[in-house]
Amino acid sequence: MIFGFNTDVKHGETIYHVQSEAREGELLLQTQVFVRGRCVGKKAISYAASASQAQFGDSQKEQLLRDQHRQVLDAIREGNLDHAWDHVEPDSLSSVKELDVEWLNASSVHADRSLTMRLRVTEAGSAAAGARLTFRFARPDAAPFYTQAVTDAGGGAEIKIEADESLLPDSSVLVQAHYEGRTATRKFQLRKLEQ
Repeated sequence: MIFGFNTDVKHGETIYHVQSEAREGELLLQTQVFVRGRCVGKKAISYAASASQAQFGDSQKEQLLRDQHRQVLDAIREGNLDHAWDHVEPDSLSSVKELDVEWLNASSVHADRSLTMRLRVTEAGSAAAGARLTFRFARPDAAPFYTQAVTDAGGGAEIKIEADESLLPDSSVLVQAHYEGRTATRKFQLRKLEQ
């Protein structure tokens, strides 16, 4: 299983969030570049021609995805934004249904020594009922904690993890949604709310 890669990289005064994942349903290795939560570019390569070869497996896909992710990071660091992603016509990806993960309660996640996250998964804007979510909670001085959930009819899911609020600024949650052969990965930074 390829989990994907998420990296923040700064060029000038702008922080770019680079997210790469295997889109198994479309046989694509896709890298998306976000600025302040808005997708500003994509780079994708097809591995359809290689998929039928016996020696082409997850480790080969992961290496190709890792190389593509690094190339986009390097292009951004060097200021070569024109080379960081594909120049695509706006409608060329319209046939690909986008899977999205939205964090519904970002401003109120901690209470009673527990971290509660409410998420909604959508596909092309519609609720993705039955999507499988895998959560990886990374915290300081402890092994990562993993848990799973399945979305309800409205595409919603909730997880609750016991966590000390003082550790939140140094913690993060990586969420991967699986739905009908597609995946979406999001990384959420946690922080303690100012009183």
